[in-house]
Amino acid sequence: MKNILNSPPPWSHAYPDNLDWDLDGVDRPVHALLDHAALKAPDAVCLDFMDRLYTFTEVQDLANRTARGLQQLGVQKGDRIGLCLPNSPYYVAAYFGALKAGATVVNFNPLYTEEEIRQQVIDSGTIIMFTLGLQQLYPKVAASLHDTSLRNIVVCSLADALPTVKSILFQTFKRGEIAEAPLNLQNLPFDWLTRNRGNFDRVPIDPDIDIALFQYTGGTTGTPKAAMLTHTNISTNTEQVQSWFIDKAVGEESILAVLPFFHVFAMTVIMCMGLRIRAKMILLPRFDLNQVLKTIDTKKPTLFPAVPTIYNAINTHPHLERFDLTSIRYCISGGAPLPLDTKRAFEELTKCVLVEGYGLSEASPVVACNPTWAANKEGSIGIPLPGTTIEIRDMHNVAHPVAQGERGEIIVRGPQVMQGYWNREEETLDVLEGHWLRTGDVGHMDEDGYIFLTDRIKDVIISGGYKVYPRIIEDAFYKHPDVLEVIVIAVPHGYRGEAPKAFVKLTQNSHVSEDDLMAFVSDYLNPIERPDEIEFRDELPKTMIGKLSKKELIEEEAAKLRDTASLKEHDHG
Repeated sequence: MKNILNSPPPWSHAYPDNLDWDLDGVDRPVHALLDHAALKAPDAVCLDFMDRLYTFTEVQDLANRTARGLQQLGVQKGDRIGLCLPNSPYYVAAYFGALKAGATVVNFNPLYTEEEIRQQVIDSGTIIMFTLGLQQLYPKVAASLHDTSLRNIVVCSLADALPTVKSILFQTFKRGEIAEAPLNLQNLPFDWLTRNRGNFDRVPIDPDIDIALFQYTGGTTGTPKAAMLTHTNISTNTEQVQSWFIDKAVGEESILAVLPFFHVFAMTVIMCMGLRIRAKMILLPRFDLNQVLKTIDTKKPTLFPAVPTIYNAINTHPHLERFDLTSIRYCISGGAPLPLDTKRAFEELTKCVLVEGYGLSEASPVVACNPTWAANKEGSIGIPLPGTTIEIRDMHNVAHPVAQGERGEIIVRGPQVMQGYWNREEETLDVLEGHWLRTGDVGHMDEDGYIFLTDRIKDVIISGGYKVYPRIIEDAFYKHPDVLEVIVIAVPHGYRGEAPKAFVKLTQNSHVSEDDLMAFVSDYLNPIERPDEIEFRDELPKTMIGKLSKKELIEEEAAKLRDTASLKEHDHG
């Protein structure tokens, strides 16, 4: 699909001579990325996982054997295969193996609670799940085995993916963390699944139609639903993002993968783009600041996509002089607004170029980014990527564009925009206007085509780059018998950008403490969703018709922030 306007869009003038805005959709299967990389650089390092190296050929072979093993389990085209995994060789092999078998990948956040995993299994119809054989993961997945669509769990051994010495140490000193999964037809070790020659049956793929991924998002309502991303959606967004790094050295870059691949930003911008440019991917299974700094110092990645909280954590580390971070050439920040001070400090520290991008799960996800080749405009999320058109429309009548510079709803058109939400026809119609995607975000565009995000229509909290939905948190509180009313809002957080705060009205004569209530909701909420603070109130604000109102509480918190800033300024004076 070619994105053609009657006249060149204003942002096209910001493009360098060697980058064309008018891009076709890339209609090839996503797994072609891996096959092409293995063809061009068979013996080059594809993955570095805790010092164990995997070549492109080895990763391709793992994916092929995964595809064959899945087909031996009866997987057919369009079946849903779940991945509840941290960054590891297993994630890459399972992702591309499932696609080669013709299946649709379903990303599961390993931080999800047992109930959240269960509900997503039911909604997606996932039949097979890959997860690690660890106490913190396997039992949560296994709980869905007997009364949902889930029929098999592929149990991946962390020890088997590590170098020999680290594997021995892990099995010796971390034995208590290993889950005892029964060996039966429902629980298959990964090495059993892949004990074959990789001679899977080729499945015809129509990239424009066939769904590669279910990426769950709260969308505009806070109710989790799956954005259906086709092979063309993901392949195109991969091409769009890699084109943004105009002087990259294909086959010579290395990319630090600390953002989790189950997050769509990392899936496209790190994993898929890494394969597209044949970069070595340095995988870290979780974010540990000291480990990240040591990894940059010793392994010298050149590309480092992340979220603002990670860049800020590095900026404020007390012993930065111990680490050489100057190998980093380019960084792209996503998931949350990038504070200007954070950008400047990180660029000064590393001498890299750090740019802010903007996207959403429904668009694979990136739709706009600041240029890597020119100065960025302060406060801007950049200009549209190749093949992408962005307009600002009237918030009350989305059919009408607003005048240049005026605020309105940001809407997007491009070959990376999803087909719709799985089994959510009404909600799909709410966000897709023909080929246009309504983002629910408010902003304006200047005369050069730079977009400025100024507000959010969606009731969503951006915490550490993740979307957290107040309604889900409120529902968890309401499960407690002593909670009468609850309102959850976003409050500023020095590290995560925003965090949830809960205002609670208890039943009369209740003696529940903040600690008691926090412990209770922790059974229903993952760590990202858990409130940073609970404040008890005798009454919560309501509208004239008796509906709980957040506006007053948001204004109160803003006033507190202003008062605190004023006191600090007075003290300094």
